[in-house]
Amino acid sequence: MSQQVRAAVFRPDDDRIERAVELLDSLGATPVPDPMLAIEPTGATPEPGAFVVLTSKTGVELLDEAGWNPGDAVLCCIGPATADAARDAGWTVDRVPDEYTSAGLVDHLAPDVDGATVEVARSDHGSAVLTDGLRDAGADVHETVLYRLVRPEGAGESAELAAAGDLEAALFTSSLTVEHFLDAAAERGIREEAIAGLNDAVVGAIGPPTRDTAESHGIDVTVVPDEATFEALAVAAVETAAPTYHE
Repeated sequence: MSQQVRAAVFRPDDDRIERAVELLDSLGATPVPDPMLAIEPTGATPEPGAFVVLTSKTGVELLDEAGWNPGDAVLCCIGPATADAARDAGWTVDRVPDEYTSAGLVDHLAPDVDGATVEVARSDHGSAVLTDGLRDAGADVHETVLYRLVRPEGAGESAELAAAGDLEAALFTSSLTVEHFLDAAAERGIREEAIAGLNDAVVGAIGPPTRDTAESHGIDVTVVPDEATFEALAVAAVETAAPTYHE
């Protein structure tokens, strides 16, 4: 690599941050792991319905640990990571939308859910796009909060680096990671400086909702990958920050 790319990554402090660091290392970047999300399980499980929607690998793992299974429901998963986790749990995954977003799942299910009960099981920060869209399609929607997403104590090293001009890239994987990053910066009294530092760097957002949240706070988003996966985000951001990384 002809230039250093210090890339901040905000994945939860579990195997996801470890895999993210490994991937960024493999791309020749210098990872700055700064987890902005911690999982607080609620212990709740969804009732059986005609359709069950799971939106994250974390949700699948919590339900599997609780001994829950989808029974005869049509199991719908947003994205390959969620679907793979469900299959690892021994469940049959019936539906995965082509677009790994709430809107993509609504479009995928809308023709089939009129009059049906749809159980949506996810975090406390799930988008209303999913539940409202399914209701608009005629579904009887029930939502179960499986876990809460909170900001880990001590998070914010990346905000200090951004404020000092010492980040070349930042990889946001949800609207909540944007908000928690800014909250951490504000606690340190460097919110505006951190935003200015991001705007001198390559900012990657995993999808349009995350991009919109960042831009609503004055953060200029450089990269939104075609596929809403961390790997696609990391590759696009590092390539943009240092086009010769693969040589």
